[in-house]
Amino acid sequence: MKRNYYVYIMTNKGNTVLYAGVTNDLQRRVNEHKAKLTGGFTKRYNVSKLVYYEICDDAESAISREKQIKSGSRQKKIQLIESVNALWGDLYEEL
Repeated sequence: MKRNYYVYIMTNKGNTVLYAGVTNDLQRRVNEHKAKLTGGFTKRYNVSKLVYYEICDDAESAISREKQIKSGSRQKKIQLIESVNALWGDLYEEL
């Protein structure tokens, strides 16, 4: 069975913080962020809203894409988000 990998961007309620990550189970991972089960940055800054994600075919390309997104400016991340989610809605409901 083929496994997908996901690169995602999450934010807090006020859309002031951006967090990019990679996972092989997006629904589970977003649930962990929402429930504050993961420590560190996302818990500290109340990151709980999924605003962007893309699907990759393998772990290597997902990690490469995550690094590309993380190395970009905040403005580039905003443009990426708004290209598919202009209103910054929580995409978790679509999963």
